[in-house]
Amino acid sequence: MTKWTAAELPDLAGRTAVVTGALGGIGLITARELAGAGARVVLAVRDTGKGAKVARAMAGATEVRRLDVSSLDSVRAFAEAWTGDIDILVNNAGIMQVPLAYTADGFESQAATNYLGPFALTNLLLPHITGRVVTVSSQLHRRGQVRTDDLNWRTRQYNATGAYCDSKLDVTLFAIELDRRLAGSGSRVRSLLAHPGIAATNLTSHVGGFPGLANRAMRFMVNDAEIGALSTLYAAVEDIPGGSYVGPSGVGGIRGFPAVGKPSRAALDPETARALWTATAALTGTGTGTQPAVTT
Repeated sequence: MTKWTAAELPDLAGRTAVVTGALGGIGLITARELAGAGARVVLAVRDTGKGAKVARAMAGATEVRRLDVSSLDSVRAFAEAWTGDIDILVNNAGIMQVPLAYTADGFESQAATNYLGPFALTNLLLPHITGRVVTVSSQLHRRGQVRTDDLNWRTRQYNATGAYCDSKLDVTLFAIELDRRLAGSGSRVRSLLAHPGIAATNLTSHVGGFPGLANRAMRFMVNDAEIGALSTLYAAVEDIPGGSYVGPSGVGGIRGFPAVGKPSRAALDPETARALWTATAALTGTGTGTQPAVTT
C-alpha cells in the first residue's frame, strides 16, 4: 500500500483554506502544509497574538483571524466578516475530556467546541465555500450516543469521556448529513471527515492521568502529530467521494498512513442525522432551512 505523505500535496496556489484551532498539533501542521503547498491559509484561532507567532514561522501566505468556535457570537462575527471564496474549510478545533463547564450560550463545553460551533460555522460560511469542508472526527465516535433531547448534559450525570465521544459522533453524523444535503441540492461542494487515529498531541497529553514515563512509552504505539495530520491533509486535497471517512490504515485505525475507511454504523443513519440536524439548528439558530445555503 502506498504511504501517502504531505509530499503528495498538489500545487494549491490561488486557493484559500481556513483552519480552525491552528495554534498547535494537527491544526498547526495542517495549516503549515497547506500554506507550504501554495494556499493562502487563514489561521482561525482564539488567541491572535499566539496565532501571529505561529504564522510567522510558516512559509507561504498566511493570515490570522480571531475565532472561538465554542462561542456563537464569535462564530457569527467571523462569518459576517468573511468576504471572498473558501476552497477548503477545516473544522479542526477541539477539546477532549475536560471537567464540566458551560459556555456563555449555555452549551456544555465539549459539545460547543467539537460539534455545535463547527455546525454553526460551517452553515454560516457555506455560501462562500467552493471546494470542500473537512471535519475532524475521532475513532471514539464509535462509543458515542446521540441524545437530541440533552445535547448539553443538563439532565444526565456528566461524564467527561462520554461527552467527548458523544460530541464526535454528533459531528460525524453532521458531516455526512451535510454531504447528503449538498449532493441533493446539486452543489459540487463536498463534506468529508478525517481522524488522526491516536496521535500524540497536546489534546491527548492529559487524558487518562498518564504523565511522564507512561505517556512517553505510549508514543511508540501511536502516530506522532505529523503523521496524524496526514488524514486531514488527504481529505483536504485528494479526489475522494463526499462523505468519505479518512484515517490511519493500520489495525483499528490507530496509527499509520491515511486511507479511506468506514465510520460506525450509527454515524451513517440518515434518520438520526436529520433529527440531530433539526435539534442543533434550533439550538444554534443556523442551518434552519430544509437545505443549507450552498455554492454551486
